[in-house]
Amino acid sequence: MIGGIGMPELIIILVIILIIFGAGKLPEIGAGLGKGIKNFKKATKEPIDDDKEKEPEKIDKN
Repeated sequence: MIGGIGMPELIIILVIILIIFGAGKLPEIGAGLGKGIKNFKKATKEPIDDDKEKEPEKIDKN
């Protein structure tokens, strides 16, 4: 059970998604969701690059 959602509820949700988007769009939706999760995980693992501490802002006096 996932957060109080059982197997019958998951099946109903999947059927509704299938009706709304159609069978042809499901692979695209899955791929997009996978890429989004991958990018999110990558962003949370990368250290924050603070350029201001490395190099002071250059002011152009022209």
